[in-house]
Amino acid sequence: MNKPESVSISQGEFAVSGKSGAVISTILGSCVAVCLWDDTAGVGGMNHILVAQSNVGGIANDFAGVNAMELLINALVREGAMRTRLKAKVFGGARMVRGLSDIGHANGAFALKFLDQEGIPCIGNSLGGSSARHIRFYPAEGRVMQKTVASAPEPTPAVKVPARNDVELF
Repeated sequence: MNKPESVSISQGEFAVSGKSGAVISTILGSCVAVCLWDDTAGVGGMNHILVAQSNVGGIANDFAGVNAMELLINALVREGAMRTRLKAKVFGGARMVRGLSDIGHANGAFALKFLDQEGIPCIGNSLGGSSARHIRFYPAEGRVMQKTVASAPEPTPAVKVPARNDVELF
């Protein structure tokens, strides 16, 4: 008996499969993964978007996010999917470090907006929060399993060291 295909992707990557039992997995923090599949063709894929939008010279652009989505969609079409039959599920976009910009929210908002503009129904999502996620996508079925990883513990306050004089004992 053959072992089902298993692929792990990381930031900026994507994978596509139509093999029964195949699994595509990734770990997400503020990044976003979009899982797309075509039930009729029995093919699906997932990408891992690190930063969907950037600001260069004061001009915002979403080239990176659009590129990640188009690469995935084109790969699915090459495997027999039809763009009009695609369905989506979106994961990630956590705010991993308090006090810094919320890039996770922006990534999630980009993914949902892209799908809406392209007419691809998003039938489920798990976005935001402060926990990392481990995603396992079964592309031929469109089934996704998500395991959240507990938030990082709050930093402990610094301990005050009493003032000392200049004498060092040894």
